[in-house]
Amino acid sequence: MKADSVLNRDAWLARAPDLHIGGDALSQVVRAFRPGSSLVADLNQRLRHDGYFQLAHDFGLDLAKMAETVRHFSAAGIPPVFCFLFDEFWAPFHALHAMYCGLLGPYGFLPDFWVWNVDPVKGEAGWKPHRDRGRIALRDDGGPVSLTTWIPLSDATPLNSCMYVVPAHADPAYGTPRESEFHFELPAIRALPATPGEILVWNQAVLHWGSCSSCQATESRISMAFEFQANDSKPFNTPILPPEKPVPFELRLRLVAKQLLQYRHMYAVDRHLEEVAVKLVGHL
Repeated sequence: MKADSVLNRDAWLARAPDLHIGGDALSQVVRAFRPGSSLVADLNQRLRHDGYFQLAHDFGLDLAKMAETVRHFSAAGIPPVFCFLFDEFWAPFHALHAMYCGLLGPYGFLPDFWVWNVDPVKGEAGWKPHRDRGRIALRDDGGPVSLTTWIPLSDATPLNSCMYVVPAHADPAYGTPRESEFHFELPAIRALPATPGEILVWNQAVLHWGSCSSCQATESRISMAFEFQANDSKPFNTPILPPEKPVPFELRLRLVAKQLLQYRHMYAVDRHLEEVAVKLVGHL
């Protein structure tokens, strides 16, 4: 990828002509998720007991087209996180605004997000067992300071790498100074297969991972994730993005560059692209 094409909005639109950057084309399409108070209370309880919850919602988006774009970018050697230049990849998270307000209170988008294409043909796997931030992401009463939302754009199965968690109540190290240790019973591990558009939310202290894919899988696993934090706590990362404001293309580009650099210990970045990313992040 040449530097001028990375910076060119129209060049990106040419790569994915069915997607959008800016404008209000999705405003009449995307369906917001507005849980009632009883459901919010139930979700809060699940976060405290299990550390996560999973639910279904129809966002009204063409998820198959989004997954196709991710695979197209991967095949072209473009890091899939560049898909966050397009409105469609932000829209589901904005559609969950009412849910985040109920779980976190006033909150913001953390500049921490990613897109995966876990390819079974290449024997790829999701991320290894980890806690996103650990016990510092929990309040004294066990409620969340920050959350991760993970949404598959394809089927996520045990064969092509679904998510696995150790529920909080079954993890002796959860929320303790020993959280870097793994002492849970193996039968406590819970697989979370999911269909396109399902919503998986976990607090950032729960232990989770993506499994290794199998050659028996029929397609790669496409998914995306974003992190969120309550405004009454010191930011875990900056800049915090206000949920009510659309993110312009130039800022999206700089945020994508930030992801490339902060995750380059896990994914190789082309040298020329890394140079562009360093310059873009300097403007943050």
